[in-house]
Amino acid sequence: MGMTRRQFIKRTAALTAASLVGVELPKIEKAAQAADVEEWHPGVCRFCGVGCRVYLGLKKGKPVAIKGIPESATNKGYLCMKGMLFYRIIHHPERLTKPLYRERKDQPFREISWEEALRIAARKFAETVVKYGPDATAYYGSGQALTEETYLFQKIMRGGLGTNNVEGNPRLCMASAVGGYLTSFGADEPIGSYADIEKAYCFFIIGSNMAECHPVIFRRVMNRKFAKPNEVKVINADPRVSPTSRIADLHLQFRPGTDLALLNAMAYVIIEEGLYDQEFIQKYCKFKIGKPPKDVTFEEYKEFLKQYTPERAAEICGGNITPEKIRTAARWFATSKATMSLWTMGINQRSRGVWANNLIHNLHLLTGQLCKPGADSFSLTGQPNACGGVREGGGLCHILPAHRPVKIDKLRHQVEDLWGIPRGTIPPKPGYHTIAMFRAVNQGKIKALWVNCTSPAQSLPNCDFYRKGLAREDLFLVVTDIFPTKTTELANLVLPTAFHFEKTGVYGCTERRSQLTVKVVDPPREAKPEVWIVREWALRMAEEFERLGDRRRAENLRICVKPFLGKEEGYELPKAIWEEYTQKLTKGRDNDLSGATYEVLKQRPDGVQWPAPTKEHALKGGTYKKFVRGIDPLAEEEGRKLGISGPYVFYGPAHKDHKLYLWLRPYKGAAEEPDAEYPFYLSTGRVIDHWHTSSMTGRIPELLRANPYAYVEINPKDAARLGIKPNDMVEIETRRGKIVLPAKVYEGPIQGMVFIYWHDMAEERMANRVTKDAFDPGSKEPEFKICACRIRKVSGPRPLKPYVVGHKI
Repeated sequence: MGMTRRQFIKRTAALTAASLVGVELPKIEKAAQAADVEEWHPGVCRFCGVGCRVYLGLKKGKPVAIKGIPESATNKGYLCMKGMLFYRIIHHPERLTKPLYRERKDQPFREISWEEALRIAARKFAETVVKYGPDATAYYGSGQALTEETYLFQKIMRGGLGTNNVEGNPRLCMASAVGGYLTSFGADEPIGSYADIEKAYCFFIIGSNMAECHPVIFRRVMNRKFAKPNEVKVINADPRVSPTSRIADLHLQFRPGTDLALLNAMAYVIIEEGLYDQEFIQKYCKFKIGKPPKDVTFEEYKEFLKQYTPERAAEICGGNITPEKIRTAARWFATSKATMSLWTMGINQRSRGVWANNLIHNLHLLTGQLCKPGADSFSLTGQPNACGGVREGGGLCHILPAHRPVKIDKLRHQVEDLWGIPRGTIPPKPGYHTIAMFRAVNQGKIKALWVNCTSPAQSLPNCDFYRKGLAREDLFLVVTDIFPTKTTELANLVLPTAFHFEKTGVYGCTERRSQLTVKVVDPPREAKPEVWIVREWALRMAEEFERLGDRRRAENLRICVKPFLGKEEGYELPKAIWEEYTQKLTKGRDNDLSGATYEVLKQRPDGVQWPAPTKEHALKGGTYKKFVRGIDPLAEEEGRKLGISGPYVFYGPAHKDHKLYLWLRPYKGAAEEPDAEYPFYLSTGRVIDHWHTSSMTGRIPELLRANPYAYVEINPKDAARLGIKPNDMVEIETRRGKIVLPAKVYEGPIQGMVFIYWHDMAEERMANRVTKDAFDPGSKEPEFKICACRIRKVSGPRPLKPYVVGHKI
């Protein structure tokens, strides 16, 4: 017999609590066995960027269970509760199953046929291009979309319509990591892999609550620490004491936004105490400052760091930071046998996120803690395919597939030639980045927008401001999704899509690992995979452009989809798209995946880590570490070609000198900091049981019961001063608006800071109604993590109910 609901909920709560306090997480096997599964099908988890391998269990053709795959290189068979339960979404009664349309946004939706829906979308986009120009159209995608989907969408927008207005929500989470990798190493994405965790002797975790946001990876870090408790050191740097802090040997708690001073001070100590690797620096590194970048000397860098002594940095950082703690962190980092840094949104979602990334990389370059086993500067990813689909596949306004900048003529013409379209079709100017795109929507400059697999009406910072634009009657808004969301409420056309395991495609996770999930169940009713939707839309747009007299665009659209005609949508169509992308577009690039065909990916259950330029290398799993001779085939090839001696060859395409760059980056605070009127820092993050806007996890009863609504964390000293007690209702007000949430009083946030979870869809608790839309000038990533607020206890009874996401649109 299976577990009762009460038993299951108790088990769910126990597992969640276990992951938070750092005890061993059991493998989820008994529940799956109890479900009387008839067949198991391998695939990848739908949530976060870890890339956990899973089995989907079917009974009479219906999903009934999920379990981890024990031999997996990523998760070793373990799953978090989100991963264990996402099968509940597949046949959820609130799934979108029919195309829905309304001409005006004040009208109710009506069900229409797919043919009518595709014709409407084709006509609206074609007429917009002819009347206003291609840049009046835009596509906004997702790090949750499959690589094949992102690739085809951007091909149609760029090669067919002739616009670079191609963006995605990874701009909101990973753009600063991209900027950091490119400017420091000359190439995007981590050098190493998760396998370094089991070889590391010091973990420097900064701006990441791994225990809740990446619990399976946190378990691996935790196990490494517990296996060698006296040898392995864990440093956790964060303005908030989080569940991640509980395994730390040293917790560095600082005022939000001051970590640039902390990182520079650690570099100061490393140089002052002679802990740097002089040979590594001399052979592989250069020092840079400014824009355009200028070379400086080691002595000039050393002089620059004198303004960041541990004593001065401790004054800037506040909190529990002392000069001795800074020195201890720097010594552990520099002298361990192998140091691995891990970070995510606390570093990236900043007005100087690229600089913060650079300063982490600086510590690794100074100490030579790079390329050897267990040593890496490793950015964690928030979504399952932010790397593979968006960063690699060309899903941002300034990049084309395979890490090609739009503005470089040679690379842009390469793509045009490979697609078979005339040179000059793709504009040389990048399109609108995310914040610029939605400001253009507000201004009426964008007239037709396609949003796929994301909900910007909730996920954008200062979202009320941008919802006004999305609600404009002169904006034709198409949304492709599986459930109603805050964004579908503002759409003209809603198209129901297939979900995970209902379609075939590839996700590329944090460690450059591409993994295939094959369709095993049919989508409900009339829901369709995005690749079919885009292909059919493009064909009908070609007819519309023909009608409107624009034969050039009609021909380009037909050329773009020609390789994919006549392909069965469940497997053959995505396979053809993947083959074009990998065999043509990635071949010869730093993320070469030309050896990773669908056939190889099916033979390689753990997928393939790029670069994988040959089938033989792909069948071995690809490349565990980039730039290392004997491991990375491109390092071998480039080393021979350039006559470079030594174990490492840094062939990153952005650094033609094959060097790594240490950057002189000064301390700079947040775009908006506390003042007399708004005296608190406000920061936001993710709770373990929910993911992003909770449009999926909010429909899983066990997860909703575990965390039914968002709350605000308040330091006990602040709470006592303001007369706030646990569960009191508290108003959070910024210069953009107000929300009201229940209080959780505990010594998590530093004094003077409050912290809220951002998944809640209830209007009165929706975090991004009050966050700020300032962004990093380099990466264009918004500063979600820091703004100024004021708080007060709200008197009188207020009903507190979870947001019920199910509703008719």
